[in-house]
Amino acid sequence: MTRKKRRLYVLLVAAVLLGGATALVIGAFRGNLVFFFSPTEIVEKNVEPGQRIRVGGLVEEDSVVHDADGLTVHFRVTDLSHAVMVTYRGILPSLFREGQGVVVQGRLDETAHFIADEVMAKHDENYMPPEVAEALKKSGQWKGDDE
Repeated sequence: MTRKKRRLYVLLVAAVLLGGATALVIGAFRGNLVFFFSPTEIVEKNVEPGQRIRVGGLVEEDSVVHDADGLTVHFRVTDLSHAVMVTYRGILPSLFREGQGVVVQGRLDETAHFIADEVMAKHDENYMPPEVAEALKKSGQWKGDDE
């Protein structure tokens, strides 16, 4: 085997290994990617059921209903244009309340009902999750300071 052919084989093997490593890294990231949507985007983009997503907005006033088991809660998340019904089973954050910013993570079922496995509430009166603020700005319902 000539030196030129040997160098070509080494480069070919290196390219295959680099391609394989890149594919593994992309595959690992794809499994952990969670896209953010506002309620309006869910309605307009027809998000596929079962896809893991985050939904952000405000907890709609008078929408929180607790089941008798004490762990299951139903509420609506709104961007003041559209709302998504959410069901969560677990202990809510202590800052969770109606009218406050919230981001929920989970999946849509076939009826466009959101089944959350995580609820994140804002942590003080001046903070709103950036995704929620951006969604409210896009919907034209933003009432905060313009930055």
